[in-house]
Amino acid sequence: MNIGQAASASGVSAKMIRYYEQVGLIASPARTEAGYRDYSPDEVHMLRFIRRARDLGFSVEQMTNLLALWSDRSRASGDVKRFAMAHVVELERKMRELHAMAETLRHLAKTCHGDERPNCPIIEELSSGHEAAPPKPRRSASRRYGAH
Repeated sequence: MNIGQAASASGVSAKMIRYYEQVGLIASPARTEAGYRDYSPDEVHMLRFIRRARDLGFSVEQMTNLLALWSDRSRASGDVKRFAMAHVVELERKMRELHAMAETLRHLAKTCHGDERPNCPIIEELSSGHEAAPPKPRRSASRRYGAH
């Protein structure tokens, strides 16, 4: 099947399929005489595997390792489990970081009056620790080009 059909069958966009080929996650498929990619059912199955791994937050590098584990019929399931659990630990760490960011922003938003005054604890917090002055407002296009 061509790349569009493979994309539909696997749930991976044609653009991502090309990207995965480019970075070496998947091998380039056979080509037709006209030069079009020609995907086999096994390659589409692999793309489905990749889509599911991506949906679970695995990186391209991690997916490379998962594909190696998948294709290694002599691998121990314990190896796969350890790999998956290491990813769970990383996901939980990221969740804690995201939760802390949300709490900080929630607190800052609560302390912001949200009115017409320019004072804003959100901007003050984001700019703290920086010596640079705030950026100057951009002039409108009409003023830059002398039109009035």
